[in-house]
Amino acid sequence: MSDLYRDLILDHWKNPHNFGKLKKPTVEIKEFNPLCGDDIELQIVVKKGKITDVKFSGEGCALSQAGASILTDALKGKSLASARRLTEGKFLTILGISPNPARLKCVLLSFVAWQKALKQIKFALK
Repeated sequence: MSDLYRDLILDHWKNPHNFGKLKKPTVEIKEFNPLCGDDIELQIVVKKGKITDVKFSGEGCALSQAGASILTDALKGKSLASARRLTEGKFLTILGISPNPARLKCVLLSFVAWQKALKQIKFALK
């Protein structure tokens, strides 16, 4: 991992974006990694096909928490159609890292929550 991306991860870990709780989320998903104890709660507000707000909370290693911060930045303000196109590969590209297999679950914890949230959003908006 280059110093630039290491600095990005550390900055998001120390100063997370969109950290907190929403009063009335459209959906909320909790994910837990039993291997290391990381947990993430992702809350999303969707209005008229657009992600108008997104927050996360939780505890864990720098990679899981920074990943959640970066994911929320990537989702906030996007249309659902655009946000649905975020793949695991694109998310890892945004993060700028190639974690080893042991750390991949930490990095992808928020992305897994996002994938589950997409399924709930479909039903919540009906």
